[in-house]
Amino acid sequence: MTIELRSDTFTKPCEHMLAAMHKAQVGDDVFGEDPTVNQLESMSATLFGTKAALFCPSGTMSNQIAIKCHTQPGEEIICDQLSHVYIYEGGGIAFNSNCQVKPIEGNRGRIHAAQVEAAINPDDIHKPISSLVAVENTSNRGGGSCYQFEELQAIKAVCLQNDLKFHLDGARVWNAIIANGENPKQYGELFDSISICLSKGLGAPIGSVLLGDVDYIKKARRLRKVFGGGMRQAGYLAAAGIYALENNISRLEIDHQHAKMVGNALLKKSFVGKIAPIETNIIIAEIINNHTAATFVDHLKKYQILCIPISASQVRMVFHLDVSASMVETIITVIAEM
Repeated sequence: MTIELRSDTFTKPCEHMLAAMHKAQVGDDVFGEDPTVNQLESMSATLFGTKAALFCPSGTMSNQIAIKCHTQPGEEIICDQLSHVYIYEGGGIAFNSNCQVKPIEGNRGRIHAAQVEAAINPDDIHKPISSLVAVENTSNRGGGSCYQFEELQAIKAVCLQNDLKFHLDGARVWNAIIANGENPKQYGELFDSISICLSKGLGAPIGSVLLGDVDYIKKARRLRKVFGGGMRQAGYLAAAGIYALENNISRLEIDHQHAKMVGNALLKKSFVGKIAPIETNIIIAEIINNHTAATFVDHLKKYQILCIPISASQVRMVFHLDVSASMVETIITVIAEM
């Protein structure tokens, strides 16, 4: 039995999700005629209180479409230096939007309003126009860290004062919502665009949804086609997303609990240094005392427990619906015996 902790992208559809996919009513989504895709988009927009939504194959595509919709070539995007859109999307901001990035050194992947305000370029022909602020909630490289909603509101105020758009990379936004007891409509009211992922902790095999107003999503739909993301009978995939939204949101709290349990086990070991505060489903732990992240990962692999080194001294573990309570007990036992 393999225990998969490398990412929450390794989840597999359960039998009920597969049954929903099998029964899906489909059409041609490029023609806007796939009823299940239309249902997923309408459902997602309703959850967040936005006017429209667009089903995309991946979170990278939905983020990149979002950024291109908000910007013109030669402009600048402000984000944290650990942001997924900056370091994990293949240079897509430069390639797709012909824009550059002003990365900010935040706190575990989170920036604050004063930093954003200080990063905005003056009206100077020598400098690019600051046009967009992008935040990631939760932050992957921040160890699943969550923004306080008041800070997001403060950043929004800076955006409004300076005519900047505000995008949320919400790949794991449901984790933040569950952890902080928030309402998704709060996010819909605040952001100009939101990308939500269906294929991580929610357990769908593929897909993200981009949210925004009607004109914005109309533009995004055209860009999805340009990017090669127009899918045909995509309702089979959308059905998995609908099942995920209906069944797999509240249970994310279980993943958060599992992460904390394993984090507590790690803290008891002399070869473990700092662990980023565990707020959601991600652990980032420092490995010390003549051990390395690679040797730690190799040891766990002997017990079919898979995780990844993200640096020479740091290891990441990500919990999800395919990690059961008994698997967590096994992980804790193996760590205790190290």
